[in-house]
Amino acid sequence: MEAVVRIALLTVLLFASTVKCQEAVLHISNGSIEKEYCLVYNQSWTPLSKSLDAAVQLSVVNLTSTVLCANSSAIDPDLVRGKALVVMRGECNFSQKALIAQSLGAATLLVASNKYLVTPSANESEYDKVHIPLALMRYRDFLEAQQRFGNGMQVKLYAPPYSKIDPSIAVIFLISVITITLGGYWSGANERERQSGGESRGGESKADSGDIFLYSPFKVVIFVAMMCGMLVLMYFFYNILVYIIIAIFCIASASALFGCLDAVMEILGCCHGRFSVRNWNLSLRSLLLAAVCITIAVVWAVYRNEDRWIWILQDLLGIAFCLNFLKTISLSNFKICVILLSLLLIYDVFFVFITPFFTKNGVSIMVQVALGPDASGEKLPVVMRVPRFSALTQNLCGLQFSILGYGDIIVPGLLVAYCSRFDVWINSTKKIYFVSCCIAYMLGMILTFVVMLLSGMGQPALLYLVPFTVITSAVVAACRGEIKQFWAGTTYEVLDSSREPLLAEGRPDGCLEGEKC
Repeated sequence: MEAVVRIALLTVLLFASTVKCQEAVLHISNGSIEKEYCLVYNQSWTPLSKSLDAAVQLSVVNLTSTVLCANSSAIDPDLVRGKALVVMRGECNFSQKALIAQSLGAATLLVASNKYLVTPSANESEYDKVHIPLALMRYRDFLEAQQRFGNGMQVKLYAPPYSKIDPSIAVIFLISVITITLGGYWSGANERERQSGGESRGGESKADSGDIFLYSPFKVVIFVAMMCGMLVLMYFFYNILVYIIIAIFCIASASALFGCLDAVMEILGCCHGRFSVRNWNLSLRSLLLAAVCITIAVVWAVYRNEDRWIWILQDLLGIAFCLNFLKTISLSNFKICVILLSLLLIYDVFFVFITPFFTKNGVSIMVQVALGPDASGEKLPVVMRVPRFSALTQNLCGLQFSILGYGDIIVPGLLVAYCSRFDVWINSTKKIYFVSCCIAYMLGMILTFVVMLLSGMGQPALLYLVPFTVITSAVVAACRGEIKQFWAGTTYEVLDSSREPLLAEGRPDGCLEGEKC
C-alpha cells in the first residue's frame, strides 16, 4: 500500500507547467471616478492597445439580456455603432458573437461570463473574419461597475506587455537548489549514521530504517509504467482522484514536516521532556510538533484555493515533502539512477510534447491534469509557487505565479542523494560527487529558465536536469577511476528466495557447502 501511495504521489509530482494567459485591463470611468477590472483576451483576434493612453475610449451598451447568437435584427444598429457592446456568454461560440457584433457596427465586444474566464479561441480561419477586439470579463464585475458608474460609464481596453523576466524566478531557483542540497546532505548524513552504528552499506538499513530501496531494473520499469497508468487514470477521472491526491498530500506532507522539524530540534537539543498518560510514555516534543504540523496541513486544506497567501504554506509543505522523499527513497547504484531518470525523462517529454497530438483540444495530458478540467476547479498540489512581482496589472484576473513542479526537485534529487551516500561509502572528505551533482543541477535549472524565457512557454525541466546531472556524475566517476564502483553502488544484494532455507540452517551467508559467494 505504501508503494502504491508513493507511486501516485511521484506521478502527480512530475507536473511543471505554465499557462499562457492573456490578461488585459478594462478601465472604466465616468469623468469623476475610475476603476480597473480584469479582462481575458486572445491576441489572435484584433490586438488591444498596449497602454491606457493609446486606448480608445468608448461608451458602453448593455445587452447582457442577450447572448447575441441569433435574431440580431431586433437590435438597432444605431444603438451600438462605434460603442463597446456587452453581451452574455453561452449558446454559441465566440466567433459567431463577434461576427454579429461586427455586422451591427460595434467597435468592441465584451462577453460577460458567469463561469470561469477562459481565453476566447476559434479556428484559424475565423480569426481573419473578425476585425473588432473581443474580450471576456466577469459578469459580477460588470454588475459592480453598473452600480458604481451608472449608465454613463466609458471604457478603455488595453493589454500591457507581460514581462517574461521576474524576480520570482530567482526565488524558485533558490528554493529548488536549497531543497535538493539539504535533501542530498540529509541522505548522506543518514548513511553515515547507519555506518557508524555498525550496519552494513545498505542491506540492514533497508529493513531497519523503513527506507525504500530501488535495486532492480525490472522493478524500476514497472514503477514508471504504474506512474503512466496513474496519470491516464487522473486524466479520465480527475474530479474524483483530485480529492484523493489532496488528502494523501495533506497526510504525507504533515508527516514529512514533522520529520524535518524533529530532526532540526534534535540537532538543537530542544524539548526532550517526557511524561506518561495511562502507561503511555509520551514525548512532549513529538506532541507539540504533531499538533503544529497537523494544524498547518489542515489550514492549507481548508484555504487551498486562496491564492493570496496560501502559497506560503503549500511551499513549506512541499519543501518538507521533497526533503522527506529524498531521505526515504534510495537508489542502490548508478545503473538504477540512469534507468529511472532516463525513463522519467521520456515520460515527461512524451506527456508534455507528444500527447497534444492525441487529445481532442490539442492540450497535453500533463497540462490538463495539472490544471484540472477548468480554471475554477481543484488543482493538484504539485508545484512550488511564488507570486510574480512584476505582474501587478495581470493580477487583476488572479494572482500570477512562477511555478516549479515537485518532480523537478525529487527526480534529479534522487541522484544527488545517491552521490551523497556514495561519498560516504568511499570516505570522500570533500564530498566531490555530491558537490558536483548539485552544481550540475544548478546549471540545468539555469538552462531551463533561459529556454523558458526565450521560448515564452513552460518547459519539461527534466529534459535539461537529467542530462546535466547524469553526465556530470559519470564524468566525475570516470576521471577519478571509480566508474565501476560508482556504477555498481552498494554491496547490498537481494537474497534469492531459494537461499532462505539455508539461513534457517544457521548459514548466515546463505551459501551452499563448497559454494564461493
